[in-house]
Amino acid sequence: MAQEREIQYSNKTFSDFRQQLIDYAKNYFPDTYNDFSPTSPGMMFVEMASYVGDILSFYQDIQLQETFLQYAQEPGNLYSLAYMMGYTPKTTSAAIVTLDVYQQVPSKNAGTNAVPDYDYAITLDNNAVIQSATNPPVQFLIQDKVNFSFSSSYDPTTVSIYETTAGNITKFLLKKQVKAISAEIKTTTVSIDSIEKFKTIEINDTNIIGVLDITDNDANSWTEVPYLAQDSVFEETTNIASDNNLVPYSLNIQKVPRRFVTRFTSTGALQLQFGAGQPGNDDTVITPDPTNVGLGTVNGVSKIDIAYDPSNFMHTGAYGLAPSSELTIRYLVGGGVGSNVQADSLTTVISSTRTAIQTGYEDTFSVNNPESATGGKDGDSIEELRQNSIQAFNSQLRAVTKEDYTVRALTLPPRFGSIAKVFVTQDQLTSVKSQRDSIVDSNPLSLSMYVLSYNSEKQLTTASSTLKTNLKTYLSQYRLITDAINIKDAFVVNIGVRYEIVLRPSATAKDVLTKCTQAIQDYLNITKLSINQPINLSKIYTLLDKVKGVQTVQNVEVFNKAGGNYSEYGYDVKGATKNNIVYPSYDPCIFEIKYPDTDIEGRIVTF
Repeated sequence: MAQEREIQYSNKTFSDFRQQLIDYAKNYFPDTYNDFSPTSPGMMFVEMASYVGDILSFYQDIQLQETFLQYAQEPGNLYSLAYMMGYTPKTTSAAIVTLDVYQQVPSKNAGTNAVPDYDYAITLDNNAVIQSATNPPVQFLIQDKVNFSFSSSYDPTTVSIYETTAGNITKFLLKKQVKAISAEIKTTTVSIDSIEKFKTIEINDTNIIGVLDITDNDANSWTEVPYLAQDSVFEETTNIASDNNLVPYSLNIQKVPRRFVTRFTSTGALQLQFGAGQPGNDDTVITPDPTNVGLGTVNGVSKIDIAYDPSNFMHTGAYGLAPSSELTIRYLVGGGVGSNVQADSLTTVISSTRTAIQTGYEDTFSVNNPESATGGKDGDSIEELRQNSIQAFNSQLRAVTKEDYTVRALTLPPRFGSIAKVFVTQDQLTSVKSQRDSIVDSNPLSLSMYVLSYNSEKQLTTASSTLKTNLKTYLSQYRLITDAINIKDAFVVNIGVRYEIVLRPSATAKDVLTKCTQAIQDYLNITKLSINQPINLSKIYTLLDKVKGVQTVQNVEVFNKAGGNYSEYGYDVKGATKNNIVYPSYDPCIFEIKYPDTDIEGRIVTF
């Protein structure tokens, strides 16, 4: 009868495995082998086995770690987990800007009856390309049509006198305002020889924002949906009713058998996946079937008090049609922090299609951006991807808590811009008749959302009106019907830091000061700070103490910098400091070191 061996399963490291194997040999083979010196052949095999066990243990731990969103480190795994949680990672975010577009037209009548001759007014087709005068240049895209002959409260045309001759008006200047995003259209074609179920296509490019449109050889359009089981989408059509000056578009539900989904990979590539149905055999009509409610529920359990997902009893066997001919895919690239161009820099029209009833004034078209572009942002970092994914799962596509609204604002689709900082709090009543404390006498159904954006230098700035409008529209899909949201500008308080250190005798002053400044820059990096976050001076003392060459830290001072190139808002930093913590104001604000290379001042002192 074989002897039972006592085996331990708690070993993890090389030394643990090595010692366990030695003890095992001593216990069960005392007469067979007893040379455990480091140079013996037997120890070579023992250590090789220990090496293999250590490696296998390491990979086992890593594989287990990578299955948890909280601990995963590999970008590919994080992207897969993010999509499982319902969050779409961002590889880049487009900047948005409001453009002033102009056109000259002749006068139609003489004297006091002079009016613009709108027969010469042009219609600018969508996807006109505007280029900035910056280096390197950034391209912006006007996605909507611009019709100078049309004016309404929603899309007004401003008319002013441009030229007069002998007291008579000869030319008028027409002005409109349109939205543009920092994007460039690229095109690729994919040949499909045979029908393939759940066909997947990958587009490899840099800074992909998303797909603009897809058409096949039969002029059929393909529609992007969140998931292939969704067969209907919202479609906007021109409103021809009498209230079209107030409501320019009507919203309808349209079934789309030709549909696809997109997914970004950790390398920045964009994957497109299509359905599995065959043309002429479309079974994508999803009809609720009451006999499927509770399908799969354990027998004997009541169906009355069970929560159901509507998709559980809506079925489709194909998830849309599979493509069968060549596809032409147009997609958008661009965005990033560098796309937040300065004001008055978008003046060059690269390409556009202009039509008019009467020709001759098409070349008088010009553009300009009176405000800087905002909203451009680089892709999600590892930690941003992790936190946004966790919150996306918890919110379940509905904004209920303050944290839900915060993350929902930060996940604004890239084509509409990007919010850099968000702070959500309960709104306070401002009625002068209120005799109660404003914190108590508040509206429980109203929220204040304070937001900020980045400029081209990745410095904080107020979000443009266009970006706020996009945010408002986006949040309307997720907020509860009883919630009210007031989108406001947070305050930016620019600060500087002075510190004094005592060097160790053998340390080099320049090198130590550089490392100390870098430590403060990293701690106060604007990407790590949030609105209403205090500054812990004790933490800065600790960071400086850890720098090699620092004997002691004598003093750390945070001071306000306002006016000129800095924020207009002054702040009493000294008065707001208590127990080595600099507290923010009652009005939501964020501390920012606008110029880290010059606003952090360090010097060497002696005891």
